Amino acid sequence: MGAGGRMQVSPSSKKSETDALKRVPCETPPFTLGDLKKAIPPQCFKRSIPRSFSYLIWDIIIASCFYYVATTYFSLLPHPLSYLAWPLYWVCQGCILTGVWVIAHECGHHAFSDYQWLDDTVGLIFHSFLLVPYFSWKYSHRRHHSNTGSLERDEVFVPKKKSDIKWYGKYLNNPLGRTVMLTVQFTLGWPLYLAFNVSGRPYDGFACHFHPNAPIYNDRERLQIYISDAGILAVCYGLYRYAAAQGIASMICVYGVPLLIVNGFLVLITYLQHTHPSLPHYDSSEWDWLRGALATVDRDYGILNKVFHNITDTHVAHHLFSTMPHYNAMEATKAIKPILGDYYQCDRTPVFKAMWREAKECIYVEPDRQGEKKGVFWFNNKL
Repeated sequence: MGAGGRMQVSPSSKKSETDALKRVPCETPPFTLGDLKKAIPPQCFKRSIPRSFSYLIWDIIIASCFYYVATTYFSLLPHPLSYLAWPLYWVCQGCILTGVWVIAHECGHHAFSDYQWLDDTVGLIFHSFLLVPYFSWKYSHRRHHSNTGSLERDEVFVPKKKSDIKWYGKYLNNPLGRTVMLTVQFTLGWPLYLAFNVSGRPYDGFACHFHPNAPIYNDRERLQIYISDAGILAVCYGLYRYAAAQGIASMICVYGVPLLIVNGFLVLITYLQHTHPSLPHYDSSEWDWLRGALATVDRDYGILNKVFHNITDTHVAHHLFSTMPHYNAMEATKAIKPILGDYYQCDRTPVFKAMWREAKECIYVEPDRQGEKKGVFWFNNKL
């Protein structure tokens, strides 16, 4: 996971990790969204078409170079080297394509340009290439941003209450069980969410991102769900033609395995942004938009922060101002941190260590028993 996943923890890092586990404030903040916006330089909100395209084109060039090297030279390598070359390609290509995914995600937030039609065109093309139904996910993700931290209305990674834990939960609360659950989550979690709403909020009816009449969407959005499905079908047809010409093994090696890595990174990033022992969740008696938006955490993925266009370490700012382009989010984060104070959460725990810790500590949420705010819920793990 980049340097953030390999660095050894120094004594000062251990102290900061302990501080990071301290609960963030859950009271109404002493500042407003307007106060935060005034602190950010106005140019941070400006979207530049040339600059946005420069990041996308750079990612495409690198991904194309990886593809060219793999398909041209790997077959010439002796077998021992080819066994090393392909895994290296998979990881590198998966990381770069995750960056492409992030830019398409920005299009869904109208953060790519000032033109909605351009954002939707770019987003549809590149999300479809990664088998993501662009408009379908755009609308459900928008609802996630509108309801972050709400136990009733948030869209994804909605934590369970203790009473909702299944009978077999206690049998999975051990190293082997956590390993199995994390493996399934990072390999199948994304397609299961899209197809069956796994880890999403409950709906009345079949909540599938590919189904235009799913209860996730309103009548004005249903036509665009068909367009999303058409984009996915077009890419699937292209993959079929590639497999027919080059072989299914080639298709899996150059596209399928990197896509699995993209999906794994997507779930990992989202999971760690919204799952942390210090973060509160709220029921309808306590939730409001600003406190919900602040119930997220910035993480450190080392050099991959740049590869992922800083979606990892500027997520708090992204939830506050989602139409801000990624290349201005670092400056915005620096500007609002003094105002946010204790409401800003950044955990630099190495990613693998944090993943395991959160899987162990954040099993369910229960009401705050230390104060009077019974509508505030915190993670616990005692089954």
